[in-house]
Amino acid sequence: MPVQLRTARREDCPRLLELINELALYERAPQEVTVDLKHFEEAGFGSQPVWKAFVAETDGFIAGFALYYVRYSTWKGSRLYLEDLIVTEAMRGRGIGKLLFNRTVQEARELGFNGMSWQVLDWNEPAINFYKKYEAGLEAGWLNASLSTEQIIDFKS
Repeated sequence: MPVQLRTARREDCPRLLELINELALYERAPQEVTVDLKHFEEAGFGSQPVWKAFVAETDGFIAGFALYYVRYSTWKGSRLYLEDLIVTEAMRGRGIGKLLFNRTVQEARELGFNGMSWQVLDWNEPAINFYKKYEAGLEAGWLNASLSTEQIIDFKS
């Protein structure tokens, strides 16, 4: 089946959330997905959207997507941050991830960004091998840090 790439639309959000949950299960963290459909839709298609995505469709079925946003580095300037690149398990190995990744790199170039960055889990060998094909730099020595919604709400200075 031919694969069509297109920009995500609001009506795609339920399927995108299904894929996000599939990825979270694969990454052994299904409990970490706390975003609801309303918030996800608003964040992508509301009055102040913060993310964009490309979807890969085969015969009207969304098989995968690449979701990104603009990140600003004080050292490098504006960069594209690839938040998620997901292809549903049953459709992997058909070049869909390559199409999505290539389109995202092209977007970074078209928008004049000074680079593109993303994260990959250190145990995710299939993804690491995929990115190595692009000669992507894989950095060691950085730790992820975050505050939860509850921590922000309960914050006392």
